[in-house]
Amino acid sequence: MDSSAQQIEKTILAFEKGRVFFADDFIGMGSSEVIRQTLTRLTQKGVIIRVAQGVYCYPEIDDKLGLGVIQPSSEKIAEAVASRSHARIVPTGDYSLNVLGLSTQVPMNYVYLTDGPSRHIDVAGGHTITFKNTAPRNLSFTNQLAMLITSALKSLKSNNVTESHLIQLRTLLQNENKENVMSDLRLMPTWIRNIVISAYE
Repeated sequence: MDSSAQQIEKTILAFEKGRVFFADDFIGMGSSEVIRQTLTRLTQKGVIIRVAQGVYCYPEIDDKLGLGVIQPSSEKIAEAVASRSHARIVPTGDYSLNVLGLSTQVPMNYVYLTDGPSRHIDVAGGHTITFKNTAPRNLSFTNQLAMLITSALKSLKSNNVTESHLIQLRTLLQNENKENVMSDLRLMPTWIRNIVISAYE
């Protein structure tokens, strides 16, 4: 085996199980053709799995329940992509509502706002991940829950907010440090700000 291919394989085998990585991570270890051939060979052997174009995973294996190879979640893939480009992300749409318990619908398409580049990724299994570049203001929250609630409610729209939504939001907010949430009020639209304030009354 070519020494470059051996170096790439050795590097992958040293990864933590479940790690998402990229073909470009091995630039400098060999030519683009050697990298491609090595990743293809390891994929065919079942050592790694290809989750999207240029995106791979050194998967966890569930032997206890007999589930075999565990595919990385779309969330984990999105976080890896964002981390690689040093970008911040926040989920929107059905995914943000699902994360907060405001909807039981499990999305097939994951959409994130980001201060990184806009891009679209087709993930194995039929899922898609879309990154939409947004103004830095939308990601300048200091509190993660405040940012997620703002993103989710913007997706939901004010006229679709129900009493059950308000009850769930109140529960989430009352379990969060009030001062941390309140410090982000200026970044919220007025109608979302009022929902947040009322949750602490």
